[in-house]
This record gives sequence, structure tokens and C-alpha cells, in this order.
Amino acid sequence: MNLFRLSTVLLLAALATACASAPTPSANAPAESVVIDSTAAAAPLPPEPPIDPASIDAPASATDVATASESEDDFAAIYGQGAYDPVADPTLPAPAQSPIAYDPWEKFNRKVHAFNNAVDRAVARPLARAYVAVVPRPVRLGVGNFFDNLRQPLTMVNQLLQGRPRDATQTFGRFLLNSTVGIGGIFDPASDLKMKRRSEDFGQTLGTWGWKRSRYVELPFFGPRTVRDVLGLAGDMPLSPTRYVEDDKARIFLQGLNLVDTRAQLLSLDSLREGAVDDYALVRDSWLQRRNYQIESHRTQKQTEAELPEYLQDENNPTVPADAMPMPEISGGG
Repeated sequence: MNLFRLSTVLLLAALATACASAPTPSANAPAESVVIDSTAAAAPLPPEPPIDPASIDAPASATDVATASESEDDFAAIYGQGAYDPVADPTLPAPAQSPIAYDPWEKFNRKVHAFNNAVDRAVARPLARAYVAVVPRPVRLGVGNFFDNLRQPLTMVNQLLQGRPRDATQTFGRFLLNSTVGIGGIFDPASDLKMKRRSEDFGQTLGTWGWKRSRYVELPFFGPRTVRDVLGLAGDMPLSPTRYVEDDKARIFLQGLNLVDTRAQLLSLDSLREGAVDDYALVRDSWLQRRNYQIESHRTQKQTEAELPEYLQDENNPTVPADAMPMPEISGGG
């Protein structure tokens, strides 16, 4: 009995000691701080909210706006409405300056342009394609050299009128060499000797003399011109050798061959014109840009022919030569 009492006393003493050593919760602590949810760790995560389509479209729309802005900048750089930024590519030469088109007769010019395009599609372009398909390239090159050589006296006279005797002397030497060694200009040994090929006319001479601004006009069959260049035709015609050929058949054949050869040189640009939004504006602006370069190039000497865009180079000159249009011969006497 005494042993049982002793065991009970020891058990109660042990329980009292354990209760005394246990931490007592603060009276200010919220009840939730001592309650642990055993299922919290195993509870699944709440589902993600659905993605708002507007949040996805917003960045794309900003990108589209930036792309559109870049496209507008490119368009402005091409057509002269924006400043050229050499930082974009410092290795490129400065672009040719595009003169502002002075075209008060645009309504009339567009009608003539539509007429010229109709004639080109019906006659000139098919003949040029047939010419390229039938005539071998070396022969076409010889034909082009021949007509270019015939225009060298006209170039030489206009260089003298422009006050460029050094260029005129080189042009005369080129004409003499190609006419003899080159067998009437069919071959071009002068270019092999680094004698530069130049093309000058009286319209350029008038521009050099100070007639800078002239209204644009498109002539039936002759194509792009300015009023200054129309008057220049009167100065070019007396120096056109083919007009002095008295035999009508031979003269018309030479003039027709010159026209076909000129059109054949422009076939490579047809794809550019077909993709243009406004073919009239493209032809007008590129022609005026080239004309401005022809008049100013000998002064600035900043650009070489090789640095020009393809549509501005000599072999792609869209101007019909004055001696290429079939017309009556110029009589040598009364």
C-alpha cells in the first residue's frame, strides 16, 4: 500500500514538472498563431487567371507602329522628304540630290505619258524584246557603240560651249580613235585606254549657262523633257549626222535602229516601273534627278558614274536622242 502511494506521488511530481517547463503562449498573440493546419502543405495551388488578349496585342501593336515609322523614314529618304543620316551606313556615298519637280503642266503631261506608254506597249517594247532575242549581245554592243560614237561631235561642241576645253579635247580624241581603230565606232578601244565616255547636249549647256529651273514637259514619242531641253533640241539637230543621210530608206533605217537599241537598253528597268505606285512620278523624278546630275557633275566632281543608282547611269538614259526620231533629212544646199 505504501508502495502504491509512493508511485502516485512520483507520477504527480513528474507531471507538475513537465507542465512548468512547457512555454506559455502570450496573451496578446492571436489565436491563429498557435494553430497549425496540417493540410496546408498538401493543398493544391489556385489556378492562374486567364491571359488577357489585350495584353498580348499591345506589344505587337507597338512593334507595328515602329515598323510603320521606319518605313515612312525610308520613303522620305528616297524621295527627299527626310534628312539623310550618314550614321546609318557611313560607307555609302551621299545620295544624289533630287530637285523638286516643277510640273505645273502635270495634267497634260500625264495624258501624254499614258499615250507614250500605250505606244511603248504596242510597238517599242515588243520590237526591243525581239531585237534582244534575235541579235547576239556582241552585235548589240557594237550597234550601241556606233551610235554613241556618232554623238561625240555633238558632245565636243557642247563641252566647248560650257567652257571645258580639256574635256572637249579628250572627246575629240575618243571620236578619232574609235572612228579609225574602232572601225567606225563599232568597237570601243578608247574605253580600254581609260578615255571617259561623256554625253552632252545643248539642253545641258543651257543649264550650265544658268537656266537651272525649267518646267517639266513630256513630249509625244520623245518622252521626258523640260522646256529648256525642248529648246536644246533645236541646237542639237544640226549636229545630228544621220539627218544628213540623203537616202530616205537608209536614214529611216538608222534612226529606227537607234530607237530600238535605245529601248532595248531600258528593258532591265521595266520591272521597276511595273512595281511603281505612280509610274508617271517615278519617270519624271528619276529623269529630273539624272538631268540635274548631268548638269552639275562636272562642277562638283563628287560622284562618279559607277556610284549612281542604276536608273541614272548612261546606259539606262531614258531620253530619246535628238537624231533617233525619223524625220526628213537636212538639206546641204538650197
